[in-house]
Amino acid sequence: RAREYQRALVAVKMEKMFAKPFVKALDGHLDSVKCMVVPRLQGAPLISGACDGEVRIWNLQHLTCGAVVQRAHTGFVRSVTANNEGTRVLSCGDDKAAKMWKLDTETWSMEQDPVATYHSTSISNCIDHHWKKPMFATTGDTVDVWDYNRSAPLSSFEWGCERVIASRFNPAEPCLLASTAVDRSIGLYDLRGNTPIRKVLLKMRSNAVAWNPMQPLNFTVANEDCNLYTFDMRKLSVATGRHWDHAMAVLDVSYSPSGSEFVSASYDQTVRVWSPDQQRSRDCYHTKRMGRVLCCHFTPDCRFVLSGSEDTNIRVWKTKADQKLGTLSDKEKRATAYREALKTKFQRLPEIRRIKRHVHVPKMIKSITNKRRIMREARQKKEENRRKHSKPGAHPHVPMKKRHIVKEVE
Repeated sequence: RAREYQRALVAVKMEKMFAKPFVKALDGHLDSVKCMVVPRLQGAPLISGACDGEVRIWNLQHLTCGAVVQRAHTGFVRSVTANNEGTRVLSCGDDKAAKMWKLDTETWSMEQDPVATYHSTSISNCIDHHWKKPMFATTGDTVDVWDYNRSAPLSSFEWGCERVIASRFNPAEPCLLASTAVDRSIGLYDLRGNTPIRKVLLKMRSNAVAWNPMQPLNFTVANEDCNLYTFDMRKLSVATGRHWDHAMAVLDVSYSPSGSEFVSASYDQTVRVWSPDQQRSRDCYHTKRMGRVLCCHFTPDCRFVLSGSEDTNIRVWKTKADQKLGTLSDKEKRATAYREALKTKFQRLPEIRRIKRHVHVPKMIKSITNKRRIMREARQKKEENRRKHSKPGAHPHVPMKKRHIVKEVE
């Protein structure tokens, strides 16, 4: 056991020594990269939209730009999506229009003129394609569901809020839609009944939502209070997970196709990789020149993470920071598997856990995190004192997973 422990210690130290997550920065955009998407089944290319109305197609095999549409929209490109096969690209912007573009999957080129244009009554914040059918949903003042062949929406949902921020189709249940709104609510909608099902009200606004593709009952939201919350759609009165490492508002979240991890983008200029059942992030990616990260995405092979930031660059990161790129020999594969098994076996021992947990972060984030920790401890102490010096039951203990929830509305 002592020999295996020493090998595990060396393995976890080597993981930190050889951690070089950054692969390449894709430059070409002239304004902040606002949104990005990769087709679910095709696995390529990467489609990105910028704040100057430009849409670009990127070849992920060679990490080069394949096509550019200069004036895809007037103003921001708010969101982009694609059908599963990658033959159609849909985008929405500040010009109150959703546009469909034809994409050539062999040459990664896109026509300059849209195939179809769908006009809505308000500016669309988000657009998402259905997992199976030729349908898509846009969010603005209402949640609108569109068919390819109709110029008017099939159905519109409204539930007492001024504006809807984001929406996503459920990967397993084709008629289910989740959305976040400016009234701090998360809503579920059923397309069959043309009615909203239920919603939950949080203390602060959620900026993005993502379903777990392998556990389609669960979804994660990126919140303004620096945290991410995972919910089970059957019980919205309590969060199943609270993920709390970011120092500023979380702007985007995306699940890996395997459902075992998700990535988040934050206003604090970092990208973090999480496990759905862990409270703390597994890894934190940042560079000196990276601005505020507005969007993030997993590649379909789960090996890389993509991030788009205010400094006009799209950055490619490894999902596993110490992973070697290129072909591995059988001997290297066996050695890697052995080291991973040792790290898993001894992961709860203090020394190994401390080394594995340690992450270098910028000085600004370090100071904000320390300040927030002091405030959190002071708040906990104050609550304990209040409970100690009050009548029994006057100040009951509220779990952390319930504190951010105001109420659930059926």
